[in-house]
Amino acid sequence: MSDREGTLTAVKPASLKEAREAVLDTAGRISIAGAGTAADWAGRLGHVDAVLDTTGLSGVITHNPGDMTVSVHAGTPLRALQEELAKHGQHLSFDAARVADGATVGGLVATADAGPSALVHGTLRDLVIGATTLLSDGAVVRSGGHVIKNVAGFDLAKLLHGSYGTLGVLVEVVLRLHPVPKAIGTVVVECDLAEAARLAGEVLASQLEPTAVEWLSSGRLLVRIDSTEEALPARLDRLTRLLGDAATVADGDGTAVWAEHAALTRGEKGAAVLRIGVRPSLLPGVLEGLPAAAVTAGLGTGVATVSLPGTAVAEAHAAVHAAGGTSVLRSRPADLDAPAWGPPPSALAVHKAVKQRFDPDGRFGPGRFDPWEIS
Repeated sequence: MSDREGTLTAVKPASLKEAREAVLDTAGRISIAGAGTAADWAGRLGHVDAVLDTTGLSGVITHNPGDMTVSVHAGTPLRALQEELAKHGQHLSFDAARVADGATVGGLVATADAGPSALVHGTLRDLVIGATTLLSDGAVVRSGGHVIKNVAGFDLAKLLHGSYGTLGVLVEVVLRLHPVPKAIGTVVVECDLAEAARLAGEVLASQLEPTAVEWLSSGRLLVRIDSTEEALPARLDRLTRLLGDAATVADGDGTAVWAEHAALTRGEKGAAVLRIGVRPSLLPGVLEGLPAAAVTAGLGTGVATVSLPGTAVAEAHAAVHAAGGTSVLRSRPADLDAPAWGPPPSALAVHKAVKQRFDPDGRFGPGRFDPWEIS
């Protein structure tokens, strides 16, 4: 699909049939792209002959409100899907910052992104119950379905989670839904990271059931509670008493403080942004050792986003790896020459075997897992 002069060709299929034809008509390597909100995440994309734009694969296929499931085309912006589901009092319990930027369902799955509510509802790996995927040889693989108890095919969706477009084209996704909370409240505590970790431990050990516990490098601990309108005031009162005199209830549902969280997650302009995951108990210690300028830290999930100088990326990867965690580079300056991933995981051989099984000719997403050499 490249012309004789090597011009990169872009295709925007509007159906599974068109997507399959595009893959089969391309002899070379292909980049799978959505809305572009994470185009510079992970390893830099190597040479490709064509870009397959999934945003033409958009819209709800089937919504079963009674079963609380929805089947959707992978190129659908999650923001648009949430607006549609809200009409039925339902939503996908997923709140990554990129959703507001127009990120697609497929792109969010492929990059393993997540937000604060992962504390309770998990990542998309936990919310995807079915998928239709197009492989590099044109094969169409379907797994799972609309019934939550049906576990057949779950493995495929889990393999695609965090694959960065290197295994196949995610065409359709079936998702598990939850009711929209009737009321939301957020309590804020001005404190440093050490104190936030202590307070978070008390909250998580209580029966208050927070839906998010996040610390911001601006010096604030945010604790969110989803509830009914009748029960929320009492639950917030119990939470503020547990957190002490410095705790205050944010105005409204806390939209302003969570907007600050989203901004910090995107990172500081001109800095390298690293997403790290370690055991929650180890996260504060790892963060204290990094020269981070902006941080959001999930003290219950162990997941953090940090902005730091490009010269500190390799050292940060090593520190996270030493703590038994994982890390991946997200946004970075255009001229930054730093590893996108930390030291290779112990399961690297498994990663390579999966890549060989699904994309033996290495057609999809070359370079995304460099320097591990599996993409």
